[in-house]
Order: sequence, then structure tokens, then C-alpha cells
Amino acid sequence: MTEAFYLPLDESAPGGSAVAGVYRSTGHTRGPWDTRHQHAGPPTALLGRAVERLGHAPSPGLLARATVEVLAPIPVADLRVEAHVLREGAKVALCEAQLYAVARADHSPHADDPDPGVPVARMLAWRLRTTRDPLGVPDTPVAAPPDGDGVELPRPENWGGGYVDAVEWRWVDGEFERPGPATVWTRLRVGVVDGEEPTPVQRVLAVADSGSGVSAVADPGSLYFVNTEVSVHLHREPVGDAIWMSAESVLDPHGVGMARSTLGDRHGGVGGGAQTLFLDRR
Repeated sequence: MTEAFYLPLDESAPGGSAVAGVYRSTGHTRGPWDTRHQHAGPPTALLGRAVERLGHAPSPGLLARATVEVLAPIPVADLRVEAHVLREGAKVALCEAQLYAVARADHSPHADDPDPGVPVARMLAWRLRTTRDPLGVPDTPVAAPPDGDGVELPRPENWGGGYVDAVEWRWVDGEFERPGPATVWTRLRVGVVDGEEPTPVQRVLAVADSGSGVSAVADPGSLYFVNTEVSVHLHREPVGDAIWMSAESVLDPHGVGMARSTLGDRHGGVGGGAQTLFLDRR
């Protein structure tokens, strides 16, 4: 199996006001709820990569906010990504990226395959200009990185393979089978797109959707807690390949929940994430 979430089949050159590409999903993208569907982390990183490849936006700039709406279960399939700049600007720009399922990776049709003309996920992202010289703003406290590198623990069977095994999880506080808030260091074991090193922002986007999993307060073997979206806010560019998150989840007995996480690197906090959760019995 390739050491990436996606294989590039065809893609336009970066730098224009619109970019597009077709990518083959690998088994590393498989999520915990259904082996036919992806974890939302890899598609979030793929959409973010498309936004990073756009021109006509502030440079240097930071992808400061990205919200992904999960419009349908994302199949382990050949995917088409289309991205463009909605609002150009020298200081701020609003970008959109959409994800379409083209064909399943094994080319076997299923009755529930999504319409290839209808997106299965959509990202709206703000890119903000950054400056090379400090602006003299007051120092504000940010979250410190966790003490220590954490402990790698065996994965329980009910967490499935695929994506969970494609990420290194080192637990500082909490563990897979201990309900409640948790802090964990992460490192991608595979790339986002084959043949290239993920950017630090892609590394954050690839794991931000896992806040609800690492801080799970219910057994995924008996209860679905599936997010309909994930929103990530960054206040500075991440650095390096190690990303940590401190996450907590709140589940309401009537079927709705949310997860919140602080995200950071070796230098401290870089931002935060949030997810809205739909709950149901398995």
C-alpha cells in the first residue's frame, strides 16, 4: 500500500485563481464507522491543500480559518477537487474548495454511491496576509505544549484501522478507551498526496477532525458520534511534523453533541478546532 492518503491522477498547476485535480483514495483514508467511507481528516487536508495551491490571495499569507461541511459520507473513491478564489484581495481572500466522488477506488459500483455531479464535502477558507516584521502588538498568552512526548498505546479493535493506523498517537493525558478530555501528540505516518511532504497546515487539518475521537465519552462500538462539519482557526503558521491537540466532547442525551480542541506544535498553541456531532445508536 502506498504511503499516502491519496494518489494524484491528474491535477492543474498551482498558482491560478482556480485549481483542480483528481486523486485516488487509498486504504489509509478509511474511517471507523464504515470501511466504505473515509475519516474526514484526509479529505479536510486534501481540500486545504487545494486552497494552499491557489494564487490571487495574500502572499505571504495564512489559512486562518477553514470550515468543512461534510455533505455526504465520503467514499473510499477516486475524488475530484475543485478550488477557486471567491473574494480576491491583497490583505484577505475568501476561498472555496469542493470535493466530488468520481468512482470507487476498487471501481465496484454500490447502490449508495453519491452523484458525481454533487459535492460530498465543501471547504470555505479565509487566507489572511501575514507580515515579516512584527507589528508591535501586546504579547498575549497562548497554550503551552504538553509536557513530554506522550505514550503510544495499542489501538482497540472497535477503533478500526485505516486512518487511525496512518497517524501516530502519543497520549499525554487520556487513552483510546478512557472516556473524557484528552491531550495527545500526533504525527502523520503517511503523506497527504503521494510524492510530496505535507505542509504543517495540512498536518493540522489532517488531525483536527479527530478531536471528537480522542476525547470520546461514549464507546464507538455502541454509539455513533459523527461530525457534520469541522472548523479550524489558526492564529499562526504551524511548524514541524508533530501536532498536539487537547480536546473535550459534550454529548446531549437527545442526540446532539460538540467537540472542541486546542491545537499546537512544539512552540505552543497555533489555534483551535470545533465539531458538531450527530449521535445515534449503532
